[in-house]
Amino acid sequence: MSTRLVIDHRLRHPEKAHRPDNPIQRKPAWIRVKAPTHPVYHETRALMRANGLVTVCEEAACPNIGECWSQRHATMMIMGDTCTRACAFCNVATGRPAPLAADEPARVADAVAKLGLAHVVVTSVDRDDLPDGGAGHFAATIRAIRAAAPATTIEVLTPDFLRKPGAVERVVEARPDVYNHNLETVPRLYPTIRPGARYFASLQLLRQVKQLDPSIFTKSGLMAGLGESRIEIMQVMDDQRAAEVDFLTIGQYLQPTVKHAAVDRFVTPGEFAEYAALARGKGFLLVSATPLTRSSYHADADFSSLRAAREAKLASA
Repeated sequence: MSTRLVIDHRLRHPEKAHRPDNPIQRKPAWIRVKAPTHPVYHETRALMRANGLVTVCEEAACPNIGECWSQRHATMMIMGDTCTRACAFCNVATGRPAPLAADEPARVADAVAKLGLAHVVVTSVDRDDLPDGGAGHFAATIRAIRAAAPATTIEVLTPDFLRKPGAVERVVEARPDVYNHNLETVPRLYPTIRPGARYFASLQLLRQVKQLDPSIFTKSGLMAGLGESRIEIMQVMDDQRAAEVDFLTIGQYLQPTVKHAAVDRFVTPGEFAEYAALARGKGFLLVSATPLTRSSYHADADFSSLRAAREAKLASA
């Protein structure tokens, strides 16, 4: 039996995802990274501390933090470091969040200006406790960055805002350059991996952004290695294209602790290359599919590629 058939048809056991004694598998050579040592890494870290900022790079234990921070790239995480949900894949703390800090948008904007970022990614914890899910805080942060660093392009990676009316509209009205919302996994695995969310609600959010402002690039990401099949990944690609998603990212899921969902398997670089080829064939403007791909990895260069791809598509139409 070929490797591809094994991927498509072998039995899955998602009911084991929440076992507190899931051993963490040893990573294959293609996904190991060196510990950060570059002096600019430490300068970036010091600036985040001085501005009292939280980054998803640290909170989510991103394997690319050494590379990104050494290049003065960081993903800002607003609205605190405590999430109101408990997804099985996520390393961010769950609990009762503190009230929003009114000066946070200004502090984020100040850090963006001091780092001299050409492109910034702003994400957040889930804030289901807030009337608008935190949409207004996203909008305020976008406006503050525009004022402090007008040349910087802005990408937001938002939660689903618990489907609260008017939330997506508030963020879109602030006109980020890229609107990212990750589907994370295939519909079948939502009950165990992303129990607080709904697959088709997230898909509708991405479609709604395009309906509200077609000029905003939309982006969405998936994790591989949670027990999904190749056919399921392909179906999600089709769903995303039906929602007019421009940019797809696919990366390897890594288990943060023994209490999180276990890695079903490590997807090979060759399989990621196949996913990338399939996605490009389905019409995405841009695709990033590698073991180390994350939502904001190389986001600055990717934004330039997105614009170029759109211009090329319009020129050929």
